[in-house]
Amino acid sequence: MRLTVIIQALLGAVLSINALLLSASELPKVHNSHGIAMHGSPKYAQGFTHFEYANPEAPKGGLLRLAVISSGGFDSLNPFIVKGISAAGIGYLGSSYLYESLTSRSNDEAFTEYGRIAERIEWPDDRSWVTFHLNPKARFHDGEPITAEDVSYTFELLTTQGHPLYRTYYKNVKQVSVIDTRTIRFDFEAGDNRELVLIVGQMPILPKHYWQERDFNSTGLEPPLGSGPYRIKSVDAGRSISYERVKDYWGADLPINRGHYNFDEIRFDYYRDDTVAIEALRAGEYDYREENSARNWATLYEGKPFEQQLMVKEALPNSNPTGMQGFVYNTRRELFSDPRVREALAYAFDFEWTNRNLFYSAYTRTESYFSNSELAARGLPSEEELELLNPYRDQLPERVFSEAYHPPKTAGDGNIRRNLGIAMRLLKEAGWEIRNKQLTHSATGKTFTFEMLLTSQAFERVVLPFKKNLERLGITMEVRMVDTQQYIQRVRSFDFDMIVGGFGQSSSPGNEQRDFWHSSQADHQGSRNQIGIQNPVIDGLIDTLIAAGSREELITATRALDRVLLWNFYVIPNWHITSDRIIYWNKFGRPQQLPEYGVSLDTWWYDASKAARINNPQTNSTN
Repeated sequence: MRLTVIIQALLGAVLSINALLLSASELPKVHNSHGIAMHGSPKYAQGFTHFEYANPEAPKGGLLRLAVISSGGFDSLNPFIVKGISAAGIGYLGSSYLYESLTSRSNDEAFTEYGRIAERIEWPDDRSWVTFHLNPKARFHDGEPITAEDVSYTFELLTTQGHPLYRTYYKNVKQVSVIDTRTIRFDFEAGDNRELVLIVGQMPILPKHYWQERDFNSTGLEPPLGSGPYRIKSVDAGRSISYERVKDYWGADLPINRGHYNFDEIRFDYYRDDTVAIEALRAGEYDYREENSARNWATLYEGKPFEQQLMVKEALPNSNPTGMQGFVYNTRRELFSDPRVREALAYAFDFEWTNRNLFYSAYTRTESYFSNSELAARGLPSEEELELLNPYRDQLPERVFSEAYHPPKTAGDGNIRRNLGIAMRLLKEAGWEIRNKQLTHSATGKTFTFEMLLTSQAFERVVLPFKKNLERLGITMEVRMVDTQQYIQRVRSFDFDMIVGGFGQSSSPGNEQRDFWHSSQADHQGSRNQIGIQNPVIDGLIDTLIAAGSREELITATRALDRVLLWNFYVIPNWHITSDRIIYWNKFGRPQQLPEYGVSLDTWWYDASKAARINNPQTNSTN
């Protein structure tokens, strides 16, 4: 009897061991690395010395002067809250001049994060958690070490008191655990949110010992304590802000930073409008400008300084998804709640005439929220897209499945009678009719009147022809110009009918799509769901996009989302270019290799010999 018991006990032990071994074999593999890619592996292997588009031998020194166009200036040095207008250069997500984040993104990969404050990153195959091991050298500017407690405090502070963006962006973080002084772990809610392991690393880390003694929700101009490559040197309220390079910056020798942050000082000067700013550039009052006006680009940058190569005008191609700029409807307004009305108004915008007569034919019409990328919807839905779209078929316009979206086109000669006829038919279907030369709702008797809210004089000349075309439909569009501060406050509180808005995109869309389009953000003031979209199909497609397990799945989900956004006519698409148009005084050096995703000004440096030529009285005339 005793022998039987012993044998049974031994068998039980063997079975338990086998079960444990089987259970261990089923656990997801845990990675421990210097960097993490959204899909695939990082381009730069362990031990890399610098990014290819940076020059590790770049000299340090000199002053870089930049311009900011804002009629209202700035009144805050806290970019993390809804209140106030924060100064340029501080940033609110990722590393900035002043603040460091756990990780940092490269500028020549779709989406890869490398260690910054975190020297090592651990995560399992299923990406259900991530652990960051902090660099023991990481310091705030007052010499205090950056600890796991600072990271935990920052997460709690931003998601409870910060801008609504943070609550949306980090919605699926279930728990934050301080393991020890230099180790912190984030656990995620069940589900497939593969991006979270990367985007929690983008969180700017704030010093607990500084902020716990201050009111986080108050605006002000007291320079805050940071940890980045620059600290605030001086502030001229609303007019300029200067940053000085931190000579003993703890992260200067990190591979991601070599060849970056080369200027001893960076200054942002504020100008009320483009006209004054361009004159200031030509007068040598600042150094570098990115031009977004085709007319300015074609007509204003010429003369002796350019002939003598004292000033340089360049268009540098990039691979950035251009996102969507457009005339944005506020669908919270009853006037714009009907998609037939939204579609109709698009027929009154004559892009071809505008491009020819106002833009020197410089632009391409935007036909996707993800244009200039493989993410853009094209042709009819693929079989893979249909797998995502078919379950929602009874909630979607039939054209999602049967037509490729294209905005209305014209001959560009100003004759848009045919387009206006299509617009009127749509408006009649939606219950509108002409009474006393005004478009009037047949049931309510209300006339069709709305306001286009602007803050840039440059757009006034663009919308006035649109206004005239709308008048031919019996529609009154009032154009209201306000200063920057009023504009920002009105947009944040959704107090507008229509604006010129933009929805920038990256090559790896993810959790930020919630803030753009998700129903949960429609009534959160300050969110980027300016349109007021509350569409369960879009909510579901966003979840699918976020859960994409491969680059191919991400492309499929993004294209499906793109189609649904386009065929709901939430905006009247504007235009885009696929290059960066830059003008600068020829006093800088830059690496030979350009990054794939746009100008990386932080890799430029001051060239004293070039600057001396500009300062030579015999060559510096701007006549």
